Order: sequence, then C-alpha cells, then structure tokens
Amino acid sequence: MRLRKHRQCFPSCSSHHRVDEDEIYRRHKKRDGELEWPHDSTHAKSQLAQCFINAMVGPRSWTGLFTRSSNKRNEKHGDYSLSPLQEQRLLRLQARLQVPFDENRPDHQEALKALWRAAFPDVALQGLISEQWKEMGWQGSNPSTDFRGCGFISLENLLFFTRTYPVSFRRLLFKEDGKRATWEYPFAVAGINISFMLIKMLDLCSAKPRCLPGINFVRLLGEDEAAFDVLYCIAFEMVDAQWLAMHASYMQFNDVLQATRTQLERELSLEDTQRIHDLPAYNLLYQ
Repeated sequence: MRLRKHRQCFPSCSSHHRVDEDEIYRRHKKRDGELEWPHDSTHAKSQLAQCFINAMVGPRSWTGLFTRSSNKRNEKHGDYSLSPLQEQRLLRLQARLQVPFDENRPDHQEALKALWRAAFPDVALQGLISEQWKEMGWQGSNPSTDFRGCGFISLENLLFFTRTYPVSFRRLLFKEDGKRATWEYPFAVAGINISFMLIKMLDLCSAKPRCLPGINFVRLLGEDEAAFDVLYCIAFEMVDAQWLAMHASYMQFNDVLQATRTQLERELSLEDTQRIHDLPAYNLLYQ
C-alpha cells in the first residue's frame, strides 16, 4: 500500500513554551479540598470544551491528515532507510490516521460505548447522544462531533489508555491528584488535542518522518507496534503533570500542551532510547 502524494493536513497551532524539565515530573500529592466543577456549570463546561476544540484542532470538520510537508528544518533528516518491519508498521499507523469517526458505523458506535463503560462502569448510558457525555469532558451531548477534529484514532487512543493503564486513565479523568483549578481542562477534548499534537510532532503527515523525534519514533515503532498508543498515554500524563506544575487555568491549556510537546521532543531525541518504555516520562504511568 502506498500513500498518495497530496493530502491535506491540519494547520499547526504551535507556540513554544519552555519549562524546566524537572517540573514535568514533579508529582503533587493529593490534598483535601480540591476544587471541582460547580454542579450548575454545564453550560460553562460546554463553552470551555468548545474553546479547546477551536483553539487546538480547528473547525470541526474531517479533512484527512496527510500531506508532504515543506518544513525545511526537517530536510537534513530526510535521508535514512526504514527496515521492512518499520515501514510496514508506519504504513499501518498512517492508515489509521485516515479513518474518520463515523457515527453510523456499528463498530465505531460500540467503541464509543466501550469508552463510556470503562469510564463509568456503574452508570447506564442513556444513548450515543446524551447530556451524560459532558461529564467525560465532551463539548456537547454528541461526542461524534468532537471526533471530527482528529478522526477515529483519537477514540482508539482513549480506549487503549483505559484498557492498558486503567489506574492512570481514571486518575486523570476524575482529576484525583494535586490541587486542581476551579476550571479544569475537559478530559475527553484534551485527549483529542493530544492525539493531534502527537501526529504533528512526529511528522506523520509526511510519507516518512523527517524530524529527529519522528525518525526516532519510527525506530521505537519497529520495537513495539503499540508505540504510538503508549506515547499517547505518556503524553496525557505529562499534560496533567505540567498542568499542576504550572498551576494552570483553562486559558493556559495551549501553553501546557506546547510545553509537553517540547519535553517529548527532547526525550525522543535521546540517543539511549531503544524502546518506548525507555522514555523518562514513561515512569509517570500507573498500571
């Protein structure tokens, strides 16, 4: 299977924000009196989620993710070879990126229901369109509209997270660590933004990554086909840790995401990283 040469890619939404590396890993102990969403804040949460969608992944429409990037800073890294296994796994990952979320597909519907069951096993879901979804951090009653920002892979990432690292998933979903902000980042929409950020950071819009973190990631992919999904879980933990370290509010989420990207780029550029589990930030995950 070969990739077509001309495919549209989402615009970048980067503004780099550097932080001390140690701050990324600083854990905040759980404290009493953590601030939570007010019970009557449904409308405010919906507006906040809309703000995240518009600011980070752009208009809610599926456009596909591939193009041949013209980023000149990456050109010096373009001349390298992939092993047959690396190439095969990269193509499979890129094929996943092309799948839009289709609310009419039974398998996509079931995946969405599975996410709800994992998040709220004791709460019956009233329907695929329900106000209940806002409790997970979707911007409205129909989460399928949010998936149009990054396709089905963003749902696959969330499902992988809850199935592989359920303790971490629930800890972040329910904001169990640290002194939380009055207005927290919406969990589900943040997850979509993390998927999008990783796709851009790893240069997966290109037929073959040309940035150093992307090149090194392909090598990790050769060791573990689930490397992208594991990296997503790591990134989610890093976002939350950075959120707490910065004492951030919802208006600073973009800065938090960019700081996370900067740190991930550093870690993916380390020479002694042979497996995805070798990344220093992997230690943030709870099984």
